[in-house]
Amino acid sequence: MTEDIFDIVNERDEVIGRAPRSEVHARGLLHRAVHVLVFNDQGETFLQKRSKTKDREPSRWGAACSGHVDSGEAYDTAAVREMGEELGWRPVEPLQRILRIEACRETDQEFVWIYRCNGEGPFTLNAEEVETGGWYSAQRIEQWMTERPQDFTTAFTALWRLLRGKI
Repeated sequence: MTEDIFDIVNERDEVIGRAPRSEVHARGLLHRAVHVLVFNDQGETFLQKRSKTKDREPSRWGAACSGHVDSGEAYDTAAVREMGEELGWRPVEPLQRILRIEACRETDQEFVWIYRCNGEGPFTLNAEEVETGGWYSAQRIEQWMTERPQDFTTAFTALWRLLRGKI
């Protein structure tokens, strides 16, 4: 299996080079990622538990899907691709960009665009990427994060705090 190649970006999110995933992470280089929040008709959010084989934050809970932007790929394209890869699903309506997060320690040096969409699934979870998933109310997520913050990825915790009460 070939290793993913990511664009390396500067502090203005401008591409300045390319490198394999392992090198980008090992050297803490700035790069790009997306997170997608999916809401059902009851206003619940679908969360996924990352596979235990993931190299970063295995078995932790996060957004419905998240992933890196491949070299030469646009954020919007990556978000749709990741939904297909992780959830086996595509929304009927276009994804809505809701927030951009600057690269920082909490995002693992990733510039992140957060998207949202509405949908009920059905999802076909990719076992290599996702261990399980479920629908949760905002209140339940808040309570869970308070009681067991270690259950969540650092990026999801950061984005949830930024979006609290806005989604």
